[in-house]
Amino acid sequence: MTRGNSLEQDLRLLINNPKYSDLEILCDDEKKLYGCKAILAARSEVFERELYNGMKESYENKISFPKINSSGMEIVLEYIYTGSIKEEYLTKDNIIETFYAADYFQLTDLQDFIMKTFKNTLKKNYNENYSPELLSELAEKMPLTENNILLNLLIEEVATIPLNTIEFGRLSIAGLQYLLVCTYEKERSFATPEYEVFRYSTILAAKQVSDDAYKTLIERLPTLEQVKQIENSTQVENKFIIDHQKVAKELEPLVEFIDFRRIKGQVLINIIEPLEIVPARIILNVYRHYTKSNNSNLNDIRGIPILPKYSINESDYVWDESACGSKLIIEDNGKIVHAPNDCTSHQNVRAKITFENNDTFEWDVVFEKVSFASWVGVCSSENFNYEGFAGDQPNGWVLGSSGYCCNSRNYINNYCQPFGDGTKVTVHLDMNKRTCAFTVNGTKYPEVSAWNNLPSKLYPVASLFYPGRLRIQPHKENI
Repeated sequence: MTRGNSLEQDLRLLINNPKYSDLEILCDDEKKLYGCKAILAARSEVFERELYNGMKESYENKISFPKINSSGMEIVLEYIYTGSIKEEYLTKDNIIETFYAADYFQLTDLQDFIMKTFKNTLKKNYNENYSPELLSELAEKMPLTENNILLNLLIEEVATIPLNTIEFGRLSIAGLQYLLVCTYEKERSFATPEYEVFRYSTILAAKQVSDDAYKTLIERLPTLEQVKQIENSTQVENKFIIDHQKVAKELEPLVEFIDFRRIKGQVLINIIEPLEIVPARIILNVYRHYTKSNNSNLNDIRGIPILPKYSINESDYVWDESACGSKLIIEDNGKIVHAPNDCTSHQNVRAKITFENNDTFEWDVVFEKVSFASWVGVCSSENFNYEGFAGDQPNGWVLGSSGYCCNSRNYINNYCQPFGDGTKVTVHLDMNKRTCAFTVNGTKYPEVSAWNNLPSKLYPVASLFYPGRLRIQPHKENI
């Protein structure tokens, strides 16, 4: 390209070019970059102070930034020389380093661009939200301050993800501490019940200590759904927790920002207190709160409780006429599918709704009429045959009115008791763990152990023949 036609293109030739530079820049990963003192000082007051302060940096041709990585510094140099950077230069691997460097050199326009780029990335790649990893990295890199705009955005994003859907290892102890501090007794949106906050924090702390401690706490701490089933039971077995004092130590930076007043007293007595990892003064203060208030009015979720991001409308639960066996009939605005008397062998119908986010989903299917065996469950769409039994296919996973489960012609006998007309079956799909379980007429059964690696995109499915008649609806807790 001919020089002189574009100032930006000409200045780009100077970036990290030792030929035109009079300064070596040493970063914390020991990578050496190059810059021109005059340009750096003209574009950043921080560089001006560092390079023209009358100290040795003013006379030497080297300067060190032991807390700035070269990945961030390279983008800062690009911005300083040209006034812009390309959005694709920012990735999940360098965005925190770049923001830290932009903050250090007081380049507010670059910080604003980073924020805009990150928000755009979240919108474009909603299913690949890496906010927990970024929050963890930021917590290691930058202090906790209220005016950090990227921190506030990351807190907002992570707070709206139920913690029990974030795999252990994605969110560090430091990152979790920032999340809890910034949402503790604050009017900020939050998605996780406080008991699950405690459970996640404790298991994460145990994971830092040892595999044995981690496994023990996984066993000792039931999920909130399991708690609802056992909360009227007696105290859990007081099994010795390996390294419980070390777990308590790891939990220290978190436990002060868990609001135990939002956890039911019986759960506190039966499950949490026997672990002996929460300071006695905290437990005592909660008991005092219960005594003084008689009846706590606190929600079980801190801040402004919200539904999970991937909440679904009731109108989404309808059978799909375009994904349906040729003889099946869909009626009542898509809520009912039934098999007429000439449908003498199993045919399938898929619901319109798609499950592909890392979340948990529940829906009900009411067996208004049961054929010799009617079936419900999930399927994936690739090569799925709607004219044959779903359980015979490798991409169909179903529970039948016989009480059997089936996938790819592999039957699991006696999963539950056989059931008939009027039965309500709730399907529990955990897309985080890729597992499925069922509740039949209010009795919850365990996850189907053989179905432990379901695909990443699934649909509700039913398989039936005459006189089968099934209604699909969103699941609602009994009040």
